[in-house]
Amino acid sequence: MAIQENKSTLEVTPRDDAKFWKIWKTAGILLAITAVEFVMAFTMDRGLLLYFLFIALTIWKAKYIMMDFMHLGDEVKPLFYSIIVPLIFLVWLVIALVREGTDIFNLRW
Repeated sequence: MAIQENKSTLEVTPRDDAKFWKIWKTAGILLAITAVEFVMAFTMDRGLLLYFLFIALTIWKAKYIMMDFMHLGDEVKPLFYSIIVPLIFLVWLVIALVREGTDIFNLRW
């Protein structure tokens, strides 16, 4: 029985500057959106407008995370829509259930 040598080689490739700067650009955008959310949290009054803006900015951040860090920006569009469209319906479902629950609660009391 012969012993086989496992010859594995490590190939080092040079860094791709375009990908490097794309990651930093995305991180900067996420930082800016988070800073805006932070400022809004301490300067705006609590209410429907503030909550709507938080939800919109959070969805915008999720889009950047999905497109760049999860590499869905390079995939085909149907794959992207197969994630976004159910998310929209899920958000709609949560809003509808909260509204119905509030109406039922108000009818009982």
